[in-house]
Amino acid sequence: MAIPDSVITALGFGKTADRAYHQVVSQNGRELVSVASSVLRTPEELLRDLAPLVDRGIVRVEDSRLFVLTPAEVVVRMVEISAESAAAAHGRLEAVARALPHLTASNVRPADGELAEVQPVDGEISSGGQPVELLAALIRGSMGDLLWLRPDQFRKPREDAMAQIVGEQVAKGRRSRAIYPVRALHEAADTLALRASVGEEIRLLPQLPTRMFIIGTTHVILPEPLGFVDEPRSLVRQRGWVEAMTLWFESLWEKASPLTSTSSRGAGDMRGFLLQQLAAGAQDEQIARRLGVSLRTVRRRVADLMSELGAESRFQAGVEAAKRGWI
Repeated sequence: MAIPDSVITALGFGKTADRAYHQVVSQNGRELVSVASSVLRTPEELLRDLAPLVDRGIVRVEDSRLFVLTPAEVVVRMVEISAESAAAAHGRLEAVARALPHLTASNVRPADGELAEVQPVDGEISSGGQPVELLAALIRGSMGDLLWLRPDQFRKPREDAMAQIVGEQVAKGRRSRAIYPVRALHEAADTLALRASVGEEIRLLPQLPTRMFIIGTTHVILPEPLGFVDEPRSLVRQRGWVEAMTLWFESLWEKASPLTSTSSRGAGDMRGFLLQQLAAGAQDEQIARRLGVSLRTVRRRVADLMSELGAESRFQAGVEAAKRGWI
């Protein structure tokens, strides 16, 4: 096998890009026009030869100046690109793996005559329409509690309209209970205050896996698939499914922390949530992502918490918090 002439060709770039690279690498930071003139090319011709390297971020033009990575930096850059590509491929393969059970499941069906009294599932998957109007009609035509998982729906003017509907139903004696992520304390303090002011009972969890809305004992609305989109959505009236989702909601409600008057003003006392995450062994970066705050904020709050507990380590903080009944 032939030995590559240079780092550039070893990384798979052609001879034209390799020659152009070595002509300009020593002129890093100079005006593009001057660099092109020094190698007897027009700027357009030079950039055409360098195009594969520009595409990979090895060469770039900023404010009419040409910037070129050194050979060592080129290797680092290509390793980074390869790692990103491998991560993306891994993600795609994981997605395919998750989809395989659904593909096989669609082919595994009972044969004709194997089952008796087969009935369709009561529900549908739909898109379009006016979500607020659709929800309002369902709510007003139903009975029982309103149960919400609300990870991200904080947009106005929809919030004002939904709060009005919730307040109307609470005034009639219905309960509306909603679970929000902790980050809503600083991302949507006004929404929390508004919904609390109309009588909604609010609790908080570090994070929520999906949107969900349960109407009494008769309806459950979920994104299809689960997640954070408005549509397509599943509207299910199947009694067993509604009961199962209600049980799941109740299990989350038991784990969630009530919204306090202090936190509803946006102050966001995250002590309980930090303790939960620390007890679970979460790293600061994970906690920051889950709580929707900066890494610096997490580290400052953890330091404040350890100082409040008089602890010199996270383990000691956990022991002391347990003694005080905080966790």
